[in-house]
Amino acid sequence: MFGSSRDIPEVAPVEVVTVVKKAPMYHPPLPNEIDPVPVEWTVLNPELMQGYLDDLNEGNAPTNVWYALTTKGYENLSTNMAEVKRYLRQVLSILKYYKELDEEEPETNE
Repeated sequence: MFGSSRDIPEVAPVEVVTVVKKAPMYHPPLPNEIDPVPVEWTVLNPELMQGYLDDLNEGNAPTNVWYALTTKGYENLSTNMAEVKRYLRQVLSILKYYKELDEEEPETNE
């Protein structure tokens, strides 16, 4: 037969503890810094342009392609580059804020 109830040991109640812990925040590495390639600028004034046209008529002109910007176009290009710099500064500032926010949260081990 089976043993009596006296043979079953008394069991202590089980205490269940729930620990809530936030998952660690992932901080992806920042992209590589921009390494711009040098750009050669040539400002065509009337004297340089005349020299180019003379060489062109003689068949000695270099095979360059010339792009031109008006004064307003150059101003717009400069403004756009300043806007890109501003945007990058603000994005990096936001990234820094969230990274520091995560580092400031104390770890609670109860």
